[in-house]
Amino acid sequence: MTSLLLLVGLAVAVFVGFNIGGSNTGVAFGPAVGSDTVSKVGAAALMSVFFFVGGWTVGRRVVDTLQSGLVRGDPFTMEVSIVVLLFIGLALFVGNVFGVPASTSMTAVGAIIGLGLAIGQLNVQTVVEIVGWWLVAPVVGFWVSGMVGRYWYDELDERIAIRQSKGPLLVLDKSSAVPRPKLQSNTTLREFGGTALVVAIGCYMAFSAGASNVANAVAPLVGNGAITMNQGILLAAGATALGAFTIARRTLDTVGNDLTDLPLVAALVVAVVSASIVTVLSALGIPASFVVIATMSVVGLGWGRATVAEAVPETPSVPASSVAGAVDGGEDGDPAIAELYQPATTARVIVLQNLVPAVATVSAYLVFRYVPIA
Repeated sequence: MTSLLLLVGLAVAVFVGFNIGGSNTGVAFGPAVGSDTVSKVGAAALMSVFFFVGGWTVGRRVVDTLQSGLVRGDPFTMEVSIVVLLFIGLALFVGNVFGVPASTSMTAVGAIIGLGLAIGQLNVQTVVEIVGWWLVAPVVGFWVSGMVGRYWYDELDERIAIRQSKGPLLVLDKSSAVPRPKLQSNTTLREFGGTALVVAIGCYMAFSAGASNVANAVAPLVGNGAITMNQGILLAAGATALGAFTIARRTLDTVGNDLTDLPLVAALVVAVVSASIVTVLSALGIPASFVVIATMSVVGLGWGRATVAEAVPETPSVPASSVAGAVDGGEDGDPAIAELYQPATTARVIVLQNLVPAVATVSAYLVFRYVPIA
């Protein structure tokens, strides 16, 4: 029976990691794929590598927090671990299917909080600290992006704007004994540098995703001793890679081609601000929500742009998944797209982002309180 439960637990962990790969690959590399900078296979490969690096280096601290920091004692029996992981996996699955911008980290923490409340072993001090950071981090993202939008966006747009030429960026120079890559005749240094920047930021976001999300797939199993920390990180990274090479193709299409509400420079600003905040919090052992922080960064950037615009034409509302992904779209420098702040849409997005974690918390409490599992 123990071996069977272990296999079920590992299968559920793989299911969680699989869905993490499906959702996070589109967020990280949507702009690069949408601009034909990298292929879907290339994006999946880069996601797999940098997610693993983020999990192996920084993500350990978040695993420690989820496995032992939220609930006192040793609550993660195999049965409890399976139920907690099921809550996380199903929430992600719903997000991938219906485009609901659910936060993986908030859902994971919510399910574990529900467990702690049900058994009366919740570490309130740690929960208050995490929730405090959840309140502060989006505000920081809003104001940093707002200041960039107000004071530096136009200059960044001029410096980063990419005008894509026809054909490949690089060609092989075979004039010497050893072939070496060089810029093709139509490629400018600005185009090459801007393209490299898009890919580099995608890799940075993948690193940030690994730092924050590897714990969501395996922390309960590491907490009950079924697997070691290193085994857990390898399992989560492998499952994420599987998702990146399979179901992420759909999210890459959606984020890279269909959701065109942010110009490239805006997408890069939001990506750098959000990924930096998430990485810092992960290094502190705080499970952070990239979705929520990115949302407020988009809103802040739009607010900053609105404060310097004399007259901005009405633009379509920003779809929830577009906000979460901070995706590429439109022509760089187009002021009609720079106005991103839509109060009604923002309120709807924030409600959706918090609904799934709240449901996970209440559901976990009810299950662990009234079903003889914990």
